Amino acid sequence: MYPELTDAKYVNNYKIWIKFSNNIEGIIDLENELYGEIFEPLKDINIFRSFKIHPELYVLTWDNGADFAPEFIYEMLKQAA
Repeated sequence: MYPELTDAKYVNNYKIWIKFSNNIEGIIDLENELYGEIFEPLKDINIFRSFKIHPELYVLTWDNGADFAPEFIYEMLKQAA
């Protein structure tokens, strides 16, 4: 089981600082992940910056329905370390 996504802050471009409940934290770059119909609108940096953490599912989400699962983000963070 993966830890919960607890915090996220916009850094710049398509980079987000992420923190998990086990205190693993760091910056991920989602620029290369913004393909497909649901993610294309996120290429607009103003839309991209409007992400939230869903309060019950702990996913990184946007108002258009796009989201990234915490498992995916956690694995990205581990690979970037």
